[in-house]
Formats: sequence, C-alpha cells, structure tokens
Amino acid sequence: MPQYKFSDNYRENIEYYDKLFGIGKNYDIISREQLIAGHSVHFYYIDSFMNTPLLERLFIYLAELKEVKVDDIRTFAAEHLPYTQVMPTSDAAQFVDMIMSGTMGMIVDGLGATGIIIDTRTYPARGVSQSENDRVLRGAHDSFIETVKINSTMIRRRIRDPRLTFERFCIGSASRSDVVLCYIDGRADDDYVKLLRDKLKNIKVDALSLGQESLAECLVRRRWYNPFPKFRYTERPDVAAAHVLEGSVILLCDTSPEAMILPTCLLDFMQEADDYYFPPLTGSYLRLTRYAVFLLTLFLTPTWYLFISNPEWIPSWLDFIKVRNECNLPILLQLFIIEFALDGLKLASMNTPSSLNNTFGVVGGLILGDFAVQIGWFVPEVIVAMAFVAVANFSQSSYELGYAFKLLRLMLLVTTALFGLYGYIGGIVLILIFTATNTTLNGRRNYLYPLIPFNAKALKRLIVREKLRLDDESK
Repeated sequence: MPQYKFSDNYRENIEYYDKLFGIGKNYDIISREQLIAGHSVHFYYIDSFMNTPLLERLFIYLAELKEVKVDDIRTFAAEHLPYTQVMPTSDAAQFVDMIMSGTMGMIVDGLGATGIIIDTRTYPARGVSQSENDRVLRGAHDSFIETVKINSTMIRRRIRDPRLTFERFCIGSASRSDVVLCYIDGRADDDYVKLLRDKLKNIKVDALSLGQESLAECLVRRRWYNPFPKFRYTERPDVAAAHVLEGSVILLCDTSPEAMILPTCLLDFMQEADDYYFPPLTGSYLRLTRYAVFLLTLFLTPTWYLFISNPEWIPSWLDFIKVRNECNLPILLQLFIIEFALDGLKLASMNTPSSLNNTFGVVGGLILGDFAVQIGWFVPEVIVAMAFVAVANFSQSSYELGYAFKLLRLMLLVTTALFGLYGYIGGIVLILIFTATNTTLNGRRNYLYPLIPFNAKALKRLIVREKLRLDDESK
C-alpha cells in the first residue's frame, strides 16, 4: 500500500479512501456520509464485521446531535462519542489496518488531518466447546477458537494478575494477521520475552496463510532432516494459563484455535492436563505410564526385528516372540507396509463422514489384517506388534511428536536391517543427536532440558506429578 498522510482537505481524504477500498467494486465495504450538527462525517466499515444493533444506535445518537462546538478531533471524540472503544489517529496506515480488521473508520470535516477508529466489530465464531484433540476425563471442557480476542479472554479469566500482559503485533504485509505475545511480567524471563518481541517485529512475510504453522516457520529455520517438533501447541486455555503462571510465554495467532507454548523442551510433551485433574499419586501413575508406553512405540518393532533376525539371542522365556508361520514377504517389508497402511487408514478416516468414521477405521483394520494373514502376506506377530504401536502412539496428544517417533522408528528399522546390532546402536545414537541438536526458540534452554543441562528438581517435576504448593510452604 502506498504511503499516505491525512490531508486537512476533507474531500481529498474521501477520494483517496474511496479509491483505496474499491468503493463501488467491493460489495461488503461500506462508504457512508452523514451530516452531524452541521459537519459532514464519513464512515468506512466492512458490513459483515459490524455489530449491527450497536451501529444503528450509534448512528441514531449522532443524528440527534444538535450542536458541535469543537475544533479538534480528540475533543470531538471525548465529548460526543460516548463509547468505550474510540481512538483518534493521525496515522493513515493504522487507520486502514484497523478498518480492514473489522473496526469502523470515521472522518469529520473541519477537524484537522485526523481520523477516528470506533471498535464496533464482531467476528463470526464457533462455540468454545471441548477440544477434539486435547480431551480430558475431568476438568474444564472449553477450548480455544479461531478468534484471538476470545482466546485472550479465556486466559485472562483464569489469571487475574495485573502483570499479565498481552502484546499485539500485526504480521504480514497483505494479511496483517494479529499475533499476541502473552506472559506475566516479572515471572517470564525478560531476555526471552525481548528475543521473541524482536523476532516478531522483524518478520517480513506477505501473509500468515497457514496461521501458527506459518508463524512457526518464520520464527525458526527448520532443518528438514530433523523430525522433532519445534513448538508445543495446546487447544486448552487451562493448560496455556498454567504454563504462563510457571513463567512460560504463549503466542496466540488470529484464525488459529491453538496456543504456542514457549520455550519448548522434549519432556514437556509428556505432560497432559489429566495429570493435574487427578490426585498426585494417580497423576504420577498416568504420566509414568505415558512415558513407558510412548517409548515402546519407538523401540518395540526395531528391537523385536533385531531379535528375530538373530534367533540365537532369544532366551527361552521369550520364545513366544519368534515367527512360527511361513510368510511370502520379508518381515521388514511387512512392517513398512503396515506403517504406511495405518497412515492410509488415518487419511481415509479424516475424509469419512463423522457418523461412519469410527466404524470405518475398525472394520477396515480388521478386514485388511485378517485377510492379509490368511493369504500369507503378513504373520500374526507383525500384526500384533504394529497394532500395539498404532494404539500406543495416541498416549500423548502431539501429532508432531507422534510422527517424529514414527519416522525415527522407520530409520531405526532400516539401520538394524542393514547393519544388525551395530546399526541398531548407531540408529539410537543418531536419534540422540537429532534430539540434542534440534533448533528451537528455547533461549538459554536445551531441547533436552532438564537432562542437559541437568536440573534434578525440574526433572522430578516433569516425571512425577507433585502436589500443589501453598504460599506458606514455599517460603
């Protein structure tokens, strides 16, 4: 958009903004002139963003004004616009940005080179119903939606601390997307907040077309070969509020129903809201179970393949893991086919009507698995192992981490098949290297914190669910 400054000439301003907003071409951008107490007043707004009843009351009030004895726009706004969200501005770029984000712009003849922004907008939004991804057995059932203002409100409802800060940034030369940096001043690391603030200010991009995914790619340069997630996301306001209270920083992006939690370490993904909605003993059991089950998804099939490739290593008490049936396909190929088949079923179920979704997944898996065993494609041991991996992968809610472990599991299978025990050990070493070198916006923290650098107290909090500390206990 070319640079423009408000003119003292009322008609010049109207001609410029009528041309800029495409008045006469755009059916939804309204340009309206009204005579108020002898002054010509022009309004610009996007019809679909307006709170119509409020707008009608405002127009009626202004039409009933009999006399306006002011000579500047700020006095006019203070004396004759009895509305909570009114902001005079002489910045033409801000005036345009705010109108395109849904507010109403107002220009008054004879009151200087300034406009007024009146926030009468309302966004179409779905209800704050329970998240489909971050479900809990107990606790709150509201979730973030695609409107950043409502998302901010849900966090502020849970934290009534005046130090809670929401800084807004407009990112994207075309999209002008609202991104909100949320933290508690004094609890969050000041240097880390400054780092994030500077990065957000320096983002040069046309549009955040994919919401938070586009924002994440602008903040961190990805290494394509490292599958570990760079950020942790949540759709739950209670989870976001809990992390803010612990000193973390939250990023909210308009049109995205998720909060980005920073800084992000690997072990943070093992925490779930259910851990805290149950007593400490039960919460600790759930968390330890999650650790054990999810680690099995990475090592179960490569370890099993290593043993059946070297039957002499299998002790007598593990004889049941041996493959006893004849098969027409190599075991490694069977494992890979089922890995891809599971993803195929997931993709198919995503495009299946919700009323048939669960039925399709169960029936499709049973029919394909049973048929493949009968004709000799697969052996039952492979089906059982991969069924456990498929179910165990849902023991944590991060899709990104689940697919990271899947890709690393496939890599570990390949290195084990090529080089045997040395390939298995080498694959584990590669996984550790990928983990330790993952690039994130962690400031002073490593992705493996609190293991590297080692912090026993922080590690204990991540492994065991501790009880709530009272103020007198922490002194």
